[in-house]
This record gives sequence, structure tokens and C-alpha cells, in this order.
Amino acid sequence: MDRFPGRVERIAALKAALDERILVIDGAAGTYIQACSLDEAGYRGRRFANWPRELRGNNDVLILSRPDIVRAMHDAYLKAGADIIETNTFSSTSIAQGDYGMEALARELNVEGARLARAAADAAGGKFVAGAIGPTNRTASISPDVNDPSTRNVDFETLAAAYGEAARGLIEGGADALLIETIFDTLNAKAAIYAVHELFEELGFEIPLMLSVTITDQSGRTLSGQTPEAFWNAVRHARPLSVGVNCALGPDLMRPYVADLARVADCRVSAYPNAGLPNAFGGYDETPERMTAHLREWAESGLLNIVGGCCGTTPAHIAAFADAVSGLPPRRSPTIPRAMRLSGLEAFTLAGP
Repeated sequence: MDRFPGRVERIAALKAALDERILVIDGAAGTYIQACSLDEAGYRGRRFANWPRELRGNNDVLILSRPDIVRAMHDAYLKAGADIIETNTFSSTSIAQGDYGMEALARELNVEGARLARAAADAAGGKFVAGAIGPTNRTASISPDVNDPSTRNVDFETLAAAYGEAARGLIEGGADALLIETIFDTLNAKAAIYAVHELFEELGFEIPLMLSVTITDQSGRTLSGQTPEAFWNAVRHARPLSVGVNCALGPDLMRPYVADLARVADCRVSAYPNAGLPNAFGGYDETPERMTAHLREWAESGLLNIVGGCCGTTPAHIAAFADAVSGLPPRRSPTIPRAMRLSGLEAFTLAGP
């Protein structure tokens, strides 16, 4: 039984709000943190002053070393109009934190990351926290060795253990939903889904699950080769609250893939694109005004239930998006005829009875 104060009521309120309007999720954590111009000492703080490895660039460690920055980020996005804020835990798995020798801190990062977001959301009143679970820096489907296609640097069981640890911490810290995001390898996502459902069974309760895939380029496929519809067929069994697309592309290039999911998914649909493609200096050039023109059209076309921003977006972008979709009705999930639907790299449907 879930004993976290108010979570059952917040989940009910989240679902009710999704029926009534398009909700706004926050923007990029990395972009906000980069603007703080922290040096190595800034990342270390007092707690990690003597850590034996370089920590600059480990944005998640700021949860423990500089919680004031993370809280200020959450507050800024909430003030801009976000209904849902993500925890700053995109890389808070033992696998991803292995690059910094911080594997043992993964559970604490997720607990404290969720607590920081929970406190900010509660202070703003009526806001929701999505526990962010990133894809890790390993892939279960693709060989890291071009000379040996059979080589893998991670397996399903290792991924599931890491994802399960992260999810447990996020739930303990007070997340209202779990967001498995930036999915570039569907097998990684399936390991996360498996781990989360095993955790739900152990705990004796569930919180909503949200999924967001990344279409890596204009081929219209994930890095592991699937189309959006094939991806949906592969994960539909998870019964997610929402499925969507984030990262990699700006809104001009992302639209057809959001539309693909909106056509086939019998749950809510989310989209949070990058602020365009990176420029020659690694920055992002899409302004709030230019992005808003696209996202408002998506909303008017009935594609969206949740909208926000990924890499390069700021509180100014989120404020513009919130204003753009205000008053527009949310997408209504289609009734999908019963059939056998399979997934390889492409989707396959065998007509039902």
C-alpha cells in the first residue's frame, strides 16, 4: 500500500487534468544548468570536494552537491507554467553514474532528486512530479564493436537491476509518475518496463508510467531501427499513461512521428522537441516564438495531451508553450480495433476477427 502523503489523490488529479486540457511538462535541465557556468568546484560542492574523479558535466550530482541550483530550476519551470516537472535524474542509474565512480549513489540520487522536485511542486500548488529515467549510456541491441556484431557491453538483467533501483528511489522520494524517456533502444526500454512492473508487484501498488521515444534522424526510426508504430507495438503491453517523442529533432522535423503515435496509441500522447538541431557550436537556435508556431498547430490538429521542451529549451520556451496551448482541447485517444499487432523494425498487423 502506498503511504506517501497525497500521492493517490495527485495521481487522480493528474488523470482528471489530462482529460480536461493539454498539460505542460518542463524544459531542459542541461540547458538551465549549463547557463549556471559551474566549474569543477561548482559541481563538487562541499560534499564531493575530494572525490577522486572529475565531476564537471555530471548534472545529476548537483542534487547532492548543489540542491539550491536544482530547486531553483524546478521553481523557474513551475513559474513559467509547467504542470509537470521532471526530476533531475536522467543519468541517475548505477550504469550511467559508473563514469564518475558514483554507482553506489544511484539510489540516493533518485530519492533526493524526487524529494527536491516534490517540494517545489507542492510549494507551487497542484503540480505533478515525473520521475525521470534516462536510457543509460549502454545499448542492449547494438554492438559497440564494429568488427563483432554479437558483442554487447550490457545485458537485460543488468539494465533491469539498474532501472529498478532508480525507480524504487523515485517512488520513495515522492514521484507521481515514472517517465522512461529518450528511448533510443526498445530493448533497454523493455528492461525498464520489466523492472518497474516487478517493483510494482513487490510494493503492492502502482504509479503511472510514461514512455517517450527518440527518433534519431529523418529516417524516422530509433537508433535500434524501429519506426514509431513498431515501437508502440513493442511497449503497448506496459499500459502507459502516455507515450510520446522527445529529443533529437526540432519541432519542424518531429511532427510526422508525433502524428504516427497519435494515430495508433490508445493512451495520451506527449511531445517535447529540442530547440532545433545543434548549431556549429553545440547550441540551439530555435526561439520560443518559432517553436510555438509549430506546437500550437500540433495542438490544434489534435495531436497532443502533454507538451514541453527538451535540449535547448528554457523557462521562456515553456512559458510560450503554455500560453500557446491554453484553452485548446486535448487529443482524444482513438478506439483501436482489436487485432494482432507485432513489431520488428516495422509494425505488422494481422486483421482481427
